[in-house]
Amino acid sequence: MWRTVRSYIERNRLLSDDDRRPVLVGLSGGADSVALLSVLVRLGYACVALHCDFHLRGEESERDAAFARTFAESLGVPFYQTDFDTVAYAREHHLSIEMAARALRYAWFEETRERLGAQAIAVAHHRDDSVETVVMNLIRGTGIRGLTGIRPRNGFVVRPLLCVSRADIVAWLENQGIRYVTDSTNLSDAYTRNFIRLNVLPLLERINPSVREAIARSAEHLSAVASVYAYEIARAREEVIVSEGCLSIEALCRFPAPEAILYELLKEYGFSRWVSAEVFDALRKESGKVFYSKTHRLLKDRAYLWIVPLEREAEKTSFLLDPSREIYREPVGLTFRELPITPDFQIEKNRRFAYFDADKLRFPLTLRKWREGDWFVPFGMKGRQKLSDYFSDHKFSRIEKEKAWLLCSGDAIIWLIGERADNRFRIDSGTKRVLAVNFLD
Repeated sequence: MWRTVRSYIERNRLLSDDDRRPVLVGLSGGADSVALLSVLVRLGYACVALHCDFHLRGEESERDAAFARTFAESLGVPFYQTDFDTVAYAREHHLSIEMAARALRYAWFEETRERLGAQAIAVAHHRDDSVETVVMNLIRGTGIRGLTGIRPRNGFVVRPLLCVSRADIVAWLENQGIRYVTDSTNLSDAYTRNFIRLNVLPLLERINPSVREAIARSAEHLSAVASVYAYEIARAREEVIVSEGCLSIEALCRFPAPEAILYELLKEYGFSRWVSAEVFDALRKESGKVFYSKTHRLLKDRAYLWIVPLEREAEKTSFLLDPSREIYREPVGLTFRELPITPDFQIEKNRRFAYFDADKLRFPLTLRKWREGDWFVPFGMKGRQKLSDYFSDHKFSRIEKEKAWLLCSGDAIIWLIGERADNRFRIDSGTKRVLAVNFLD
């Protein structure tokens, strides 16, 4: 047993022999945790035993705590115990008892790790636990990651016993004459995991007596496949995401299995698999369809998918600007400079710059979003044009229209920022003072 575990620790780099910091070991008193602590002590690690009393099983909980303390002391291992009102915590946080206990346990483990400066937190999941996880995820419906079982490491949490089965553990303890306690709830099939352990897997063993080993091997193979999958998703992310919240449809469709890649990219914005499938179906259809997650809105444009946080829906849409401040950073980066007309005065011909006759303006200026019915006189033209028509003529997407900002003087629009200034406020032969505005983009 200890040789197998040592090899697994080394292969997966779970613990360091050179690191003299302690290893925290979750010790419930059951066979798995007793075996874990025994093996790690045998391998020479400086262990600290941690026991949680969730006060769910009355006298049996007290028995487990007393046994865990006595067992740790018999190995010369420091022992820490904490007590939780698990039922109250579950009620307060709207969790199942099982999930509440898990949250409390790992939070305390991590708090203790930081306080003691431990190198890792070792927990006693074994190969059968990983197999049960695979079956449970398969029944519920899962992606490839859910079929890889329990991972050897998750941050500071390590699982050195994943290389051995429950039967291996019990046989070794009996051979060594090491006692342990049994949690009576493990004998009940009221919980999903217990039902799989006590009913589903025994039925599968009628078909294949080695089904647990077969599922464990498959999970290892799928773990390697998941690594390749993750690499490809990372490559797709580089090519498909043009900018923050903008995905190229053409680049997406060049990849094999674009629907799977789309889901992996969209789930970061809170979109479910079902909504992602609807978005994929809309890729070759007309523009303008909108989809929602709890946190974001997605618009299918002609060539792109635009994703915008929903909080922008309530964004303040009007700001007073005092050009004497010279620079504004939020919500749009603008700088202001008043310039005199001189013989060598030159205009920067760039859409990020706009120049106005300062004496034609009313101050303070206003920065706002566009509204239906807005109009201006585009630079170089004499007649007015509705902004909605300007947007259509210049093929603005719905998201681009929503992102557009207007610089106004009184009720008049003087600049569709970064796009076109209003001809009524242009510099002419009578201009004496110029207001130069730079859009920092």
